Amino acid sequence: MSRRCELTGKSPLKGHKVSHANNKVKRKFYPNLKNISFASKILKRQIKIKVSNAALKTVDYKGGIDNFLKTAKNIKLSNRVKKYKKQILLKS
Repeated sequence: MSRRCELTGKSPLKGHKVSHANNKVKRKFYPNLKNISFASKILKRQIKIKVSNAALKTVDYKGGIDNFLKTAKNIKLSNRVKKYKKQILLKS
């Protein structure tokens, strides 16, 4: 499983861990991901998605997963979420 947000496309960043002596060691900065199940009112079922904390706040701000997916760009979404978006647009 990839460590990638399915709604925003956030993925790990590469960088260095720098010691006090300025020694640099390669490391990765992972996004804060959570497995969340959203209740879709249009589809009338639960949708389980791996989401970053920032995306979770955005979904709450937009008023739910249905409203978020209606306005989201397809480039950032995963293939699984694109299918949900297509179903939501057809039913609404």
